[in-house]
Amino acid sequence: MPEIVGAAERVHMNCTQDQLNALRYPINARQWRSWSNPEIYISKYGLRLDEIDEELSDAILGVVKATVSPAGYAKIIDTMRINHFLGELTDGVVVLNQRSYNFIIFGEPSTTSAWGWSLYGHHLCLNVYLDQQMMILSPVFIGAEPNEIDAGPWSGTTIMRKEEKLGLSLMQSLPTELQIKAQVYKDMRMEGCPPGRWNEADQRHLCGAYQDNRIVPYEGIKVNDMTDPQIDVVFAILREMLIYLPESVWEKRKEQIKKHLGNTWFCWIGAYGNDDPFYYRIQSPVIVVEFDHHSGVFLNNTKPEKYHIHTIQRSPNAGDYGNAVRKPEDKLE
Repeated sequence: MPEIVGAAERVHMNCTQDQLNALRYPINARQWRSWSNPEIYISKYGLRLDEIDEELSDAILGVVKATVSPAGYAKIIDTMRINHFLGELTDGVVVLNQRSYNFIIFGEPSTTSAWGWSLYGHHLCLNVYLDQQMMILSPVFIGAEPNEIDAGPWSGTTIMRKEEKLGLSLMQSLPTELQIKAQVYKDMRMEGCPPGRWNEADQRHLCGAYQDNRIVPYEGIKVNDMTDPQIDVVFAILREMLIYLPESVWEKRKEQIKKHLGNTWFCWIGAYGNDDPFYYRIQSPVIVVEFDHHSGVFLNNTKPEKYHIHTIQRSPNAGDYGNAVRKPEDKLE
């Protein structure tokens, strides 16, 4: 925690007074919930990294680096680079680049009291609540279109292949009767689904931006009906989805998830051949992760393809933004 506070203080030192006024919000500010995935400005709060000088932008990334795990930070940087690559592909680098993200600090950075930060923009949204030795990193949205760079100085960069491979291997390993129960819709368009279950923006996702406190019914099969090796794969998926958590924080989070293993569910949408696009969700009273292959937004695929991926991680029952553990006066509306 001292390293994170020190990094935040370096941000303050590099800010003008006007920048500080734009950067800082109260701990209970409604702007916690303002994050969104689109490349255009829907909510303009905090400081945008590509609109400030490089020294201050680097200092802000220093806060991110001090907070998350090394592997998590590498994934964040790769996501930013892929966003820039998309900007190059579409001649839209002005709005799609490696630093087209907004950063907000909530409360006063401190080792003894609660505060937090948010970083959000196209295909990258992180929310972090900190209170002494407690860290809650939720909700998180990570996406990529495409999810691989095949030209330029960052050629070879790719993300979210592990979540994809692990999810598919889990579904393929299930016995037929569990596959049938887990597959809640056979086709990705979810023909015949209830109103509101599918939409153009989130497609199969249920827990995206502006879906705070949404009640999501359990679907599919219980994880307890799986074999021990299959349950190990479930936790491998969760670790990859929560890769941003430092190891000590992950161990505590894992124990919390294990306590609810009897009420943890896995569901699937789409086919599950090696080349098929798909969606899956792991859900319990304390964790929800969603993985989805999307149709094109900037690219021209009208159907979901495996090179456009969205992932979401949330903490149900007021766990997002640390709301369940906040002091009454610090809770979000």
